[in-house]
Amino acid sequence: MTDKSGSEDTTIKEALKWASEQLQESCERSHFEAELLLAYHLQKERIYLMMHADAYVKDIEGFKALIKRRVAYEPYEYIVGEASFYDIYLKVAPGVLIPRPETELLIDEVANIIERENITSIAEIGVGSGAISIVLARKFPNLKVVATDICDAPLRIAGENIKAFGLNAQITLCKSNLLDEVNESVELVVSNPPYIAEDFVLEKNVAAYEPKEALFGGREGDELLRQIILDVKARGVKWLACEMGYDQKNPIQAFVNEVGVKSIAFYKDLAGLDRGFVIQFS
Repeated sequence: MTDKSGSEDTTIKEALKWASEQLQESCERSHFEAELLLAYHLQKERIYLMMHADAYVKDIEGFKALIKRRVAYEPYEYIVGEASFYDIYLKVAPGVLIPRPETELLIDEVANIIERENITSIAEIGVGSGAISIVLARKFPNLKVVATDICDAPLRIAGENIKAFGLNAQITLCKSNLLDEVNESVELVVSNPPYIAEDFVLEKNVAAYEPKEALFGGREGDELLRQIILDVKARGVKWLACEMGYDQKNPIQAFVNEVGVKSIAFYKDLAGLDRGFVIQFS
Protein backbone atom coordinates (compact mmCIF):
# COMPACT_ATOMS: atom_id res chain seq x y z
CA MET A 1 0.00 0.00 0.00
CA THR A 2 1.08 3.61 0.05
CA ASP A 3 3.00 5.13 2.96
CA LYS A 4 -0.40 6.18 4.31
CA SER A 5 -1.50 2.55 4.71
CA GLY A 6 -1.72 2.65 8.49
CA SER A 7 -3.98 5.68 8.59
CA GLU A 8 -7.63 6.25 7.89
CA ASP A 9 -6.90 8.01 4.57
CA THR A 10 -6.38 4.92 2.43
CA THR A 11 -9.01 4.67 -0.29
CA ILE A 12 -10.79 1.52 -1.38
CA LYS A 13 -8.99 1.71 -4.72
CA GLU A 14 -5.57 1.90 -3.01
CA ALA A 15 -6.43 -0.85 -0.55
CA LEU A 16 -7.50 -3.20 -3.33
CA LYS A 17 -4.36 -2.51 -5.37
CA TRP A 18 -2.15 -3.28 -2.36
CA ALA A 19 -4.12 -6.39 -1.38
CA SER A 20 -4.10 -7.78 -4.93
CA GLU A 21 -0.31 -7.50 -5.02
CA GLN A 22 0.02 -9.22 -1.63
CA LEU A 23 -2.23 -12.12 -2.73
CA GLN A 24 -0.48 -12.85 -6.05
CA GLU A 25 1.22 -16.01 -4.79
CA SER A 26 -1.47 -17.47 -2.56
CA CYS A 27 -4.52 -16.87 -4.79
CA GLU A 28 -5.28 -17.62 -8.44
CA ARG A 29 -7.71 -14.69 -8.58
CA SER A 30 -5.93 -12.22 -6.33
CA HIS A 31 -7.98 -9.14 -7.21
CA PHE A 32 -11.27 -11.01 -6.82
CA GLU A 33 -10.28 -12.31 -3.38
CA ALA A 34 -9.04 -8.87 -2.38
CA GLU A 35 -12.50 -7.55 -3.24
CA LEU A 36 -14.22 -10.34 -1.30
CA LEU A 37 -12.12 -9.74 1.80
CA LEU A 38 -12.51 -5.96 1.68
CA ALA A 39 -16.26 -6.31 1.20
CA TYR A 40 -16.32 -8.66 4.19
CA HIS A 41 -14.21 -6.25 6.24
CA LEU A 42 -16.49 -3.30 5.43
CA GLN A 43 -19.66 -5.44 5.69
CA LYS A 44 -20.68 -4.27 2.22
CA GLU A 45 -21.44 -5.89 -1.14
CA ARG A 46 -18.68 -6.00 -3.77
CA ILE A 47 -20.63 -3.57 -5.94
CA TYR A 48 -20.16 -0.97 -3.16
CA LEU A 49 -16.38 -1.12 -3.70
CA MET A 50 -16.74 -0.30 -7.39
CA MET A 51 -19.12 2.57 -6.76
CA HIS A 52 -17.09 4.08 -3.89
CA ALA A 53 -13.50 3.55 -5.05
CA ASP A 54 -12.37 6.88 -3.57
CA ALA A 55 -14.00 6.34 -0.17
CA TYR A 56 -11.65 5.77 2.75
CA VAL A 57 -11.27 2.35 4.38
CA LYS A 58 -12.12 2.26 8.08
CA ASP A 59 -9.77 0.22 10.30
CA ILE A 60 -7.20 -0.41 7.57
CA GLU A 61 -5.12 -2.46 10.02
CA GLY A 62 -8.01 -4.85 10.45
CA PHE A 63 -8.16 -5.34 6.68
CA LYS A 64 -4.40 -5.86 6.49
CA ALA A 65 -4.72 -8.58 9.15
CA LEU A 66 -7.26 -10.43 7.00
CA ILE A 67 -4.97 -10.21 3.97
CA LYS A 68 -2.04 -11.48 6.05
CA ARG A 69 -4.05 -14.60 6.93
CA ARG A 70 -4.88 -15.25 3.27
CA VAL A 71 -1.25 -14.63 2.23
CA ALA A 72 -0.40 -17.47 4.64
CA TYR A 73 -2.79 -19.69 2.58
CA GLU A 74 -5.55 -19.82 5.19
CA PRO A 75 -8.75 -20.64 3.24
CA TYR A 76 -11.03 -17.69 2.56
CA GLU A 77 -13.95 -19.65 4.03
CA TYR A 78 -12.23 -20.02 7.41
CA ILE A 79 -11.35 -16.34 7.47
CA VAL A 80 -14.96 -15.22 6.92
CA GLY A 81 -16.49 -18.19 8.77
CA GLU A 82 -18.83 -19.37 6.05
CA ALA A 83 -18.95 -21.19 2.72
CA SER A 84 -21.27 -20.94 -0.25
CA PHE A 85 -22.74 -24.32 -1.19
CA TYR A 86 -25.61 -25.23 -3.49
CA ASP A 87 -28.18 -22.47 -2.82
CA ILE A 88 -27.19 -21.66 0.76
CA TYR A 89 -24.39 -20.35 2.99
CA LEU A 90 -23.06 -22.59 5.74
CA LYS A 91 -21.00 -21.79 8.81
CA VAL A 92 -17.55 -23.41 8.68
CA ALA A 93 -14.59 -23.39 11.06
CA PRO A 94 -11.19 -25.03 11.44
CA GLY A 95 -11.66 -28.76 12.00
CA VAL A 96 -14.55 -28.88 9.52
CA LEU A 97 -14.08 -29.67 5.84
CA ILE A 98 -15.04 -26.82 3.52
CA PRO A 99 -17.81 -28.09 1.21
CA ARG A 100 -16.79 -28.31 -2.46
CA PRO A 101 -18.85 -27.64 -5.61
CA GLU A 102 -18.26 -31.27 -6.73
CA THR A 103 -20.38 -32.48 -3.82
CA GLU A 104 -23.39 -30.68 -5.27
CA LEU A 105 -23.35 -33.37 -7.98
CA LEU A 106 -23.56 -36.08 -5.31
CA ILE A 107 -26.63 -34.34 -3.89
CA ASP A 108 -28.26 -34.29 -7.33
CA GLU A 109 -27.63 -38.03 -7.74
CA VAL A 110 -29.17 -38.75 -4.35
CA ALA A 111 -32.12 -36.40 -4.93
CA ASN A 112 -32.99 -38.30 -8.11
CA ILE A 113 -33.08 -41.60 -6.20
CA ILE A 114 -35.12 -40.16 -3.31
CA GLU A 115 -37.67 -38.76 -5.74
CA ARG A 116 -37.84 -41.86 -7.94
CA GLU A 117 -37.97 -44.41 -5.11
CA ASN A 118 -40.06 -42.32 -2.66
CA ILE A 119 -37.38 -42.65 -0.01
CA THR A 120 -38.17 -41.13 3.38
CA SER A 121 -35.18 -42.14 5.56
CA ILE A 122 -31.46 -41.81 4.86
CA ALA A 123 -28.14 -41.71 6.69
CA GLU A 124 -25.11 -39.59 5.95
CA ILE A 125 -21.63 -40.77 6.92
CA GLY A 126 -19.27 -37.89 7.72
CA VAL A 127 -21.57 -34.91 8.19
CA GLY A 128 -18.87 -32.20 8.10
CA SER A 129 -20.59 -28.82 8.00
CA GLY A 130 -23.94 -30.51 7.40
CA ALA A 131 -23.99 -29.51 3.73
CA ILE A 132 -25.38 -32.72 2.22
CA SER A 133 -27.97 -33.43 4.90
CA ILE A 134 -29.18 -29.83 5.04
CA VAL A 135 -29.64 -29.41 1.29
CA LEU A 136 -31.45 -32.75 1.00
CA ALA A 137 -33.69 -31.99 4.00
CA ARG A 138 -34.58 -28.63 2.46
CA LYS A 139 -35.41 -30.32 -0.84
CA PHE A 140 -37.54 -33.02 0.79
CA PRO A 141 -39.52 -31.78 3.82
CA ASN A 142 -40.70 -35.31 4.69
CA LEU A 143 -37.18 -36.78 4.65
CA LYS A 144 -35.66 -38.02 7.92
CA VAL A 145 -31.86 -37.97 8.13
CA VAL A 146 -29.44 -39.40 10.66
CA ALA A 147 -25.99 -37.91 10.09
CA THR A 148 -22.82 -39.24 11.69
CA ASP A 149 -19.31 -38.02 12.29
CA ILE A 150 -16.46 -39.37 14.36
CA CYS A 151 -15.15 -35.90 15.33
CA ASP A 152 -16.65 -33.32 17.68
CA ALA A 153 -15.97 -30.15 15.66
CA PRO A 154 -18.09 -31.17 12.64
CA LEU A 155 -20.94 -32.31 14.89
CA ARG A 156 -20.91 -28.93 16.66
CA ILE A 157 -20.80 -26.84 13.46
CA ALA A 158 -23.32 -29.07 11.67
CA GLY A 159 -25.62 -28.71 14.69
CA GLU A 160 -25.41 -24.92 14.46
CA ASN A 161 -26.15 -25.00 10.72
CA ILE A 162 -29.05 -27.42 11.16
CA LYS A 163 -30.54 -25.19 13.85
CA ALA A 164 -30.05 -22.07 11.70
CA PHE A 165 -32.14 -23.62 8.93
CA GLY A 166 -34.78 -24.95 11.34
CA LEU A 167 -34.16 -28.59 10.45
CA ASN A 168 -33.76 -30.18 13.90
CA ALA A 169 -36.97 -32.16 13.41
CA GLN A 170 -35.61 -33.71 10.21
CA ILE A 171 -31.92 -34.23 10.92
CA THR A 172 -30.52 -36.18 13.89
CA LEU A 173 -26.78 -36.01 14.61
CA CYS A 174 -24.89 -39.02 15.93
CA LYS A 175 -21.26 -39.40 16.98
CA SER A 176 -20.25 -42.63 15.31
CA ASN A 177 -17.60 -44.40 13.31
CA LEU A 178 -19.42 -44.89 10.01
CA LEU A 179 -22.83 -46.42 10.92
CA ASP A 180 -21.76 -48.21 14.11
CA GLU A 181 -24.01 -46.16 16.42
CA VAL A 182 -26.92 -45.77 14.01
CA ASN A 183 -29.90 -47.85 15.16
CA GLU A 184 -32.48 -46.40 12.80
CA SER A 185 -33.56 -48.26 9.69
CA VAL A 186 -32.63 -46.32 6.54
CA GLU A 187 -33.22 -46.84 2.84
CA LEU A 188 -30.18 -45.00 1.49
CA VAL A 189 -26.72 -44.00 2.71
CA VAL A 190 -24.82 -41.03 1.29
CA SER A 191 -21.23 -40.08 2.00
CA ASN A 192 -18.43 -37.81 0.90
CA PRO A 193 -15.78 -39.68 2.89
CA PRO A 194 -12.01 -39.16 3.04
CA TYR A 195 -10.68 -40.67 -0.19
CA ILE A 196 -7.23 -39.15 -0.76
CA ALA A 197 -4.16 -41.42 -0.62
CA GLU A 198 -1.92 -40.62 2.34
CA ASP A 199 1.11 -39.78 0.17
CA PHE A 200 -0.77 -37.36 -2.12
CA VAL A 201 0.61 -33.81 -1.95
CA LEU A 202 -2.19 -31.31 -1.36
CA GLU A 203 -2.25 -27.59 -2.07
CA LYS A 204 -0.95 -25.47 0.82
CA ASN A 205 -4.32 -23.98 1.71
CA VAL A 206 -5.77 -27.49 2.12
CA ALA A 207 -2.79 -29.30 3.66
CA ALA A 208 -2.04 -26.70 6.32
CA TYR A 209 -5.56 -25.89 7.44
CA GLU A 210 -8.26 -28.46 6.63
CA PRO A 211 -8.77 -31.52 8.86
CA LYS A 212 -6.66 -34.49 7.75
CA GLU A 213 -9.22 -36.98 9.07
CA ALA A 214 -11.71 -35.59 6.53
CA LEU A 215 -9.24 -35.82 3.62
CA PHE A 216 -7.08 -38.93 3.78
CA GLY A 217 -8.75 -42.30 3.28
CA GLY A 218 -5.77 -44.57 3.91
CA ARG A 219 -2.62 -45.67 2.17
CA GLU A 220 -4.34 -46.17 -1.19
CA GLY A 221 -7.13 -43.69 -0.50
CA ASP A 222 -10.11 -45.98 -1.09
CA GLU A 223 -9.90 -48.05 2.10
CA LEU A 224 -12.74 -46.15 3.79
CA LEU A 225 -14.89 -46.33 0.67
CA ARG A 226 -14.51 -50.11 0.69
CA GLN A 227 -15.44 -50.30 4.38
CA ILE A 228 -18.53 -48.17 3.78
CA ILE A 229 -19.63 -50.46 0.95
CA LEU A 230 -19.23 -53.52 3.19
CA ASP A 231 -21.03 -51.90 6.13
CA VAL A 232 -23.98 -50.67 4.09
CA LYS A 233 -24.34 -54.05 2.37
CA ALA A 234 -24.22 -55.87 5.73
CA ARG A 235 -27.03 -53.69 7.10
CA GLY A 236 -29.32 -54.55 4.20
CA VAL A 237 -29.62 -50.94 2.99
CA LYS A 238 -30.73 -50.79 -0.63
CA TRP A 239 -28.84 -47.73 -1.90
CA LEU A 240 -25.41 -46.18 -1.40
CA ALA A 241 -24.11 -43.00 -3.04
CA CYS A 242 -20.53 -41.85 -2.50
CA GLU A 243 -18.11 -39.28 -3.79
CA MET A 244 -14.67 -40.67 -4.72
CA GLY A 245 -11.32 -39.73 -6.21
CA TYR A 246 -10.99 -39.27 -9.97
CA ASP A 247 -8.67 -42.32 -10.24
CA GLN A 248 -10.70 -44.76 -8.13
CA LYS A 249 -13.28 -46.04 -10.60
CA ASN A 250 -11.38 -49.19 -11.61
CA PRO A 251 -10.47 -50.34 -8.07
CA ILE A 252 -14.01 -49.67 -6.79
CA GLN A 253 -15.49 -51.53 -9.76
CA ALA A 254 -13.20 -54.49 -9.08
CA PHE A 255 -14.11 -54.43 -5.38
CA VAL A 256 -17.87 -54.46 -5.92
CA ASN A 257 -17.43 -57.27 -8.46
CA GLU A 258 -15.91 -59.30 -5.61
CA VAL A 259 -18.48 -58.25 -3.03
CA GLY A 260 -21.51 -58.65 -5.26
CA VAL A 261 -24.04 -55.86 -5.83
CA LYS A 262 -27.11 -55.51 -8.01
CA SER A 263 -25.64 -52.57 -9.91
CA ILE A 264 -23.13 -49.75 -9.73
CA ALA A 265 -23.21 -46.56 -11.79
CA PHE A 266 -20.40 -44.01 -11.85
CA TYR A 267 -20.88 -40.31 -12.51
CA LYS A 268 -18.46 -37.59 -13.65
CA ASP A 269 -17.83 -34.06 -12.42
CA LEU A 270 -18.03 -30.93 -14.57
CA ALA A 271 -14.40 -31.43 -15.65
CA GLY A 272 -15.30 -34.84 -17.04
CA LEU A 273 -13.47 -36.74 -14.29
CA ASP A 274 -14.93 -39.75 -12.49
CA ARG A 275 -16.21 -38.34 -9.21
CA GLY A 276 -18.62 -40.76 -7.54
CA PHE A 277 -20.82 -43.82 -7.71
CA VAL A 278 -24.30 -45.07 -6.86
CA ILE A 279 -24.70 -48.69 -5.77
CA GLN A 280 -27.95 -50.63 -5.64
CA PHE A 281 -27.63 -53.70 -3.46
CA SER A 282 -29.51 -56.92 -4.09
